[in-house]
Amino acid sequence: MDITPLAGLALSGFAARSEPALGAHDPLTVRAVAVENTALVVADVIGFHGDMVRRIRERCVLPADNVVVAALHTHGGPVSMVGRLSQRADMAYLDRLETACVHAIDKAVSCARPAHMVAGWGADPGVARNRRHADGLVDTALPVLHVRDAVGDLMAVIASYACHPVVLGADNRLWTADYPHYARERLEAANPGAMALFLTGCAGDANTGHSAHASISLSSSAYRSFESAQAYGERIADAACQANEIPLEEHVSVANRILHLGFDRRETGTPEALADRWYRERKTADPARAALLSHWIAWATEIARHPLEPVEARVSVLNWGGVPIVALPGEIFAETALQIRQSISRTPSFIIGFAEDNPGYIPPASEYAFGGYEIDEAHRYYGQPATFASGSAEALANAAVALLTAGTV
Repeated sequence: MDITPLAGLALSGFAARSEPALGAHDPLTVRAVAVENTALVVADVIGFHGDMVRRIRERCVLPADNVVVAALHTHGGPVSMVGRLSQRADMAYLDRLETACVHAIDKAVSCARPAHMVAGWGADPGVARNRRHADGLVDTALPVLHVRDAVGDLMAVIASYACHPVVLGADNRLWTADYPHYARERLEAANPGAMALFLTGCAGDANTGHSAHASISLSSSAYRSFESAQAYGERIADAACQANEIPLEEHVSVANRILHLGFDRRETGTPEALADRWYRERKTADPARAALLSHWIAWATEIARHPLEPVEARVSVLNWGGVPIVALPGEIFAETALQIRQSISRTPSFIIGFAEDNPGYIPPASEYAFGGYEIDEAHRYYGQPATFASGSAEALANAAVALLTAGTV
């Protein structure tokens, strides 16, 4: 389903970017695959609010608990979450997005026909880099799942890789799915007649090699260009095309667990003192830094004193023929994905982030001592009163492992 907005709406994903979109570089879409009475849907937006996801699951033709809704997390898409990422959402567009997700699921179900699935591992494309630590952890896995009809023709190819869809920088003002657009194009060209569905893995600390603070700039860069996005996307797709094909079973199931994640305040000083300091700094700051400080000031004056009420977090595991698809909310780090992978056999497996809800970064406990954007600052941009409490990522991982252990994967 096409969800490309018109020009003029706000883009989401960079605090330094304040000008609206000029048009589209490539179409934004919602793509869904239904297997028996379960479904997986992914949209080319930066994230979903849990409230919208609940409505999508309740409105579609399948049982609500049998559907996983995920975001691609492109930073070249529109504002898709009310009250998050510091831009005002266009409510008419949010209605369109929600309905498109429902229609995509329903259409996938209505188009169902006999099929079988095979899965395998693609080669490591060597694209992702840990953006917080030199030679830090990354999840190099590239699982690939093929859905073939009764005569063997490919209906869908599903691939996943843990790398932030943020090759394009804050200077880009065109709608784009970033490098996954090119990965999907390449996969579909290699498999005529099939739809490609790309899932972003746990990429909270992984991109193609720049720091989070490198995005606080409106300067153009040959490194962060559509040409670079194409090179990375095609490299990932070519690696996915090398995947072996292991026949899967016919068993299909789904399991979910609801957790409640708390917060910890890390700022020193009162919100008033912080706002005053940022006001003074903004007077002499460059435009990109000034835009960022405006978001911080708004956080200090409007959000910082909100009570630290726990946030509901949903962990889901789809079991498609013995292949687990673990869906986690928010921006999850590689360490958490690798912790979950340790509990899974050598069967191809998907561990994705940005699913069901995207309330912000949920770092592993080992990262809090290092601070940085993801730990100390990002919650302001996400409209949260504080950072998620240490141990939150481990709680998500433990829930996923418990669901995997209780199942047949």
